[in-house]
Formats: sequence, C-alpha cells, structure tokens
Amino acid sequence: MATTWLRSTWLRSTWLRSLTFFCAGLLVVTAGAAPVRAGQDGVANFAVLPAGATGPEGITVGPDNNLYVTTYGFNASGPVSGPGKLYVFNRAGRLLRQLNVAGSTPNLLGLAFHPNTHALLVIDSGGQKVLTVDPVTGNASVFMTVTGSAGLNALTFDAAGNVYVSDSFQGIIWKTGPGGGAGTVWVSDPLLTTSGVPPFGANGLGFNKAGDTLFVANTGNDQIIKIPVSGGTAGSPSVFVNSINGADGLILDDDDNIWVAANQSDQIVVIDKTGKLIATFGGFDGVTRDGVPHGLLFPASLVFASKGNRGPARSLYVTNLALDLRLFGLAQTPDSQWTAMVTRYTLTRFNAILPPN
Repeated sequence: MATTWLRSTWLRSTWLRSLTFFCAGLLVVTAGAAPVRAGQDGVANFAVLPAGATGPEGITVGPDNNLYVTTYGFNASGPVSGPGKLYVFNRAGRLLRQLNVAGSTPNLLGLAFHPNTHALLVIDSGGQKVLTVDPVTGNASVFMTVTGSAGLNALTFDAAGNVYVSDSFQGIIWKTGPGGGAGTVWVSDPLLTTSGVPPFGANGLGFNKAGDTLFVANTGNDQIIKIPVSGGTAGSPSVFVNSINGADGLILDDDDNIWVAANQSDQIVVIDKTGKLIATFGGFDGVTRDGVPHGLLFPASLVFASKGNRGPARSLYVTNLALDLRLFGLAQTPDSQWTAMVTRYTLTRFNAILPPN
C-alpha cells in the first residue's frame, strides 16, 4: 500500500509540473474544435516539417547528434508522387537540410545508422528494398533486396552488425549480413501477420541487451511478439503482451524496458522486461487553425537522444505520422477526423522520466 501511495503521489506531482510547462505555450485550436485534453508529461512540439512535407514515419539519431527523419508519402489528401524525402534537424529543432532520396519511392519508413560502418540505411517500403543513403547529398544505392509482396517497415541490428528488417505484409523478419545483399528469411510466423487495423503486422523491433530475445510489435494485433534467439538462430515466436493499441515503433532502453508507440491511442507505452506496464506518456492536444497537431497524433517511431538513455532528463523524440486510415478504404478511427485537418506535420519531444520502482 505504501509503494502504491508513493507511486501515485509521484505521478500526480509529475503531471502538475508537466501541466504547468504546457500551459506556458497553450495552443490555439482549430476553429470550432476544442483540444481533446490538457497537455501531459511535458510533451511539446520539437519541430514542424516544412510546407509540402508528408507524414513523418522513421526517426534516428546520427553520429553527428542530429535527428534524421523519413516521410511516408501520404498527406491528408492521399499519396504524393516523387522521390522519398529525408529531413535532418539539429537538437534545437532547426531544419538543417531536406534531401530527395535518389531512386526511391515516396514511401520511406524505418532508418538507422549501421553501428559498424555508420552507413545510413533507409527502408524504401514502396520499392521493397533497403537503401544506403548519403546523409548529405541523398544519393542512394541498394543495400538489401527481398522477395515476394513485401511490406518492409523497421530495422535493427545484432551485436555482430547483421541487419534485421520486419515485413508487415508477409509476416517475416528478413536478415542480411553487415554488408547487405539478398535478404534471407530469418523467421516467418503467423504471429507476425495480421488481419486487424491498422493493416500492418510485424513492425518495430529490437533486441534485448543479452541479444537472446528479439521483440517485435504487431500493429494490427495490438501485440508485442517475443522471439528467442540462440546462436543467431530464431526460436518459435510467442505473444509477450496483448492490448497495446496499434503497437508501432519499438525501442529498448538500458534496463530492457520496452518503449512502444501506440499509434491508435496516441501514447507511448512502457513495459518492463516481464511485460508489466510501468508508464504511459503523451496524449493528443488538438490541431491549430494552421493545421499543426499538438501532442501525439498517430505516433509511429521513437528514439532516445543518445545511446545512454538513463538519467533524470533523457529526451525521447517521436514522429507523428497523423495518418488517416480512411485513405486506405478503412472505416474511420477516433483520430481520423483530426488527421484530415493536418496540413503541417510534427515531431514531438519530452523528458522520458520513469516513475520510481
């Protein structure tokens, strides 16, 4: 009982501090609409993408400490044409450069710098391939190819630098070596597919510190899937947790806590290594008259400010895809009418402080 009281008191005081922080920059909402709720957890817009940009999906931190963001190629009106876009922001939220990724489709998703070579790898989902992209010029070459009607989504690495890529449509985790090439099926399982909403199966993924488990978000099934690993070989996948509404991007911190972007509840959900919920962050706070969302709106991917992700003031950066699922012929979600109002897309940042144990 004492522990419960202490946790509750800590949460209330944190919310009060966050609310005070938010009210200093109270947003102006869309005409005729009120904000869904007051700001929480100190969530604030970190950057607004330039006019004409589509919804941001992937995000990573570069060796230069800047943030690299890809866009999915959909705005409130539907798909756009042309090459995929890569945006680079500094830590103050200033746009440093905007690049066309050569030879790509508009549909760019996960990206990361290879831990060994520092090459920037970008998933071209529409092109069903992974690209190596020059982060200064946007020039690109093919790093990895796969077969079938793939829906490549997110990527991660093991300790040896091998590359693992989730395939949302075929229910596969693809693998290739540090140098790339043709992907091989590392694991394929019905638990990595979905017939749910949103219509993406295997999505965000990451290894624990020991490297003996890969966790994979299944977006349409609202699940986190656990895949045991022995000697680099995948074991049988199983459901680790249920009921994370639209589990999308996924990262692990230094304590093996799993941080998940819940794109259908506009939250970041944190579970510990046993699967117990230990925190939620965020919430949606409306859309301004200028079409700018505040708070989280269909959060897709997330990244800590640096590899060292402990401490009292670690920053978490999140992309707001703000995707209207009606564009795919699906029934509306609670966010759909809001996403249809968005004309400028955002990144958010907040101090990801976990409550005491």
